[in-house]
Parts: sequence; structure tokens; C-alpha cells
Amino acid sequence: MKLRHNKNFTAGAVITGLMLAVILVGMVWTPYDPNAMNGRAKMLAPCLTHPLGTDNFGRDILSRVVEGAGATFLIAAATVAIGLFAGLVIGGVTGWYGGWLDEIVMRFNDAVTAFPSILLALVLIALFGSGKYKIIIALGVLFVPSFARIVRAEVARQKSLDYVASARLMGAGDMRILFLHILPNIVPVLLPSVAIGFNNAVLAEASMSYLGVGVRPPDASLGRMLNEAQGYLLSAPWYALSTGAAIILLILGFGLLSEGLGGENGAA
Repeated sequence: MKLRHNKNFTAGAVITGLMLAVILVGMVWTPYDPNAMNGRAKMLAPCLTHPLGTDNFGRDILSRVVEGAGATFLIAAATVAIGLFAGLVIGGVTGWYGGWLDEIVMRFNDAVTAFPSILLALVLIALFGSGKYKIIIALGVLFVPSFARIVRAEVARQKSLDYVASARLMGAGDMRILFLHILPNIVPVLLPSVAIGFNNAVLAEASMSYLGVGVRPPDASLGRMLNEAQGYLLSAPWYALSTGAAIILLILGFGLLSEGLGGENGAA
């Protein structure tokens, strides 16, 4: 089955692509300054000048949603990058060598994954403080065990294959075989997990910001905006709807991508 014929992958790519386009445009231009307050324009309903209305400080919601989506995406990307890089190294080494090192690391992985991730993230943030970079580190650490386990299993499976034996006969060392031969071959297996990781990272960042320990104000954050909007559900429902829609679209896009990539690997 080709990816272009995979409906889940196509739908996910379209949604994610549109959101990325909006985020990229928002990095250089927004209709208004996302942090500019206007006391005479508080809680305006959607109109020509403010397509998504304004919030309780008179700030343009469209501009803040675009900036908040960009912040959420960048945090999710950095989180997944940290988890993936560390997971590749840890999972690769333990999967290749096995033995007592593998046993110790995997038991530590089990201990970390036994606790709710949001709870652990809150503990780490309580220890090191809140803010954009602190939440990236906290969430990145929590993503390491899942990637490490997947990489470990694939490395342990592939190290007994013929191409590895051939590389060893040609004089390649352990690290060369591991990082130049095995790890590139497990990329297709990792792609669905990376998409799922983005999905979970977006949700985790929004949850952290909703609880007030993510991106600090006045910078826009989808989770914090959703928290603020819940007090105006009846008087200004557009505030919560537009913010919630941005979160849903980000999660839906990556969710469909992971479904499509998973189906493609399964079909292969």
C-alpha cells in the first residue's frame, strides 16, 4: 500500500501541513500584536477586523491562537527531539550489548513509565521551575523511555541479520555497525512513534500550560488561553472554541499521520 493511497496519512498530512503553514506565517506576521491590549475592544465577537474576536484584555484572538500554536509546536518538536536522540543512544547501546547494562536500564525505564507522565512532569517542573525551556526538558526526559524501548527491541532483532554479519566480516566496529547500519534501517519503524510522540507532546504542553506551569504570560499559549476562556463559555464562546479547535487540529493531524504510517508499516 502506497502512502499516497493511504487516507489517514493523506488527511493527516493535509491538516498538519495547513497548521504548519499558518504557524510559519505567524512567525513573521500576525494581524495584530498578540500581546497588545485594548480596553475598548474587550470580548468583541468575531467580525471583519477581528475574525476570531477578542479576549478579556482586548487582544486579538486570531493573532494569539497563531502564536500559541507556534509555541506549542516548537515545544513539541524540541520535546520529541530530546526524547528521540536520547532514546536512540540508550536503546541502541542496550539493544546491541544486552546483559547487565540492558537489565538495569530497562528496569529504570519500567520505573519511570509506571508513574503518570503528567504527574512526573509536574514534579520535575516543581523542582526546576516553570517556563518554556524547563517544560521542554521535563517533557523530553519523559519521552526517552518509550523511544529507548522501541529502539532496543529493533536493534536486538536486527543485530542477528545477515547484513550485520556482513558488515562485521568487512571489519566494521560495533559503533559503526550500530549507528551507520542498524539505526538507519529502523527509521521506518520509528516514524509512527515519532508522530505519536508529537501528538502526546502537544497534548502534554497544552495540559501543562492549562495548569499554569507552561509558557509564561504574556506570551500566548493554547493551554493557558483555554484556561482563561473557560470563564467566558456563555458570554464569549468563540474564545474557547477557537483555542480548542487549534489544539484539536494539531492533535488530529499528527494522530492521523501516525495511523497512516503505522498502517503502511503493517502492510509492508
